[in-house]
Amino acid sequence: MTDRTPHSRETSQQLKEDLHNLTQTVEELVSATADDSRSNVKELRERAEKRLKDTRARLEARGERAYHEARDSVTRQADACDRYVHDNPWTSIGIGAAVGVVVGMLIGRR
Repeated sequence: MTDRTPHSRETSQQLKEDLHNLTQTVEELVSATADDSRSNVKELRERAEKRLKDTRARLEARGERAYHEARDSVTRQADACDRYVHDNPWTSIGIGAAVGVVVGMLIGRR
């Protein structure tokens, strides 16, 4: 499962960019507080807060999207399995029996 989809690579790259931007802003804020220039600190703090909110919103959206994609994928796979069992009942019984024998042999080895 190391082969990642283009969407996955794009999401990963966007996440790296978001975290880089956020880190850069926080570093600027830290260096600005060393100068103790009040107007500079206020401006950088506002930028950091904005980037933090933007990054959080994007991460939440990606999390929701990943959840929905995973849920839809599992649903499709369960439906495909259900169709297969209905279309091939004897094959399904044979597969289930074979799996049961293998599990029984593995448990018996203990």
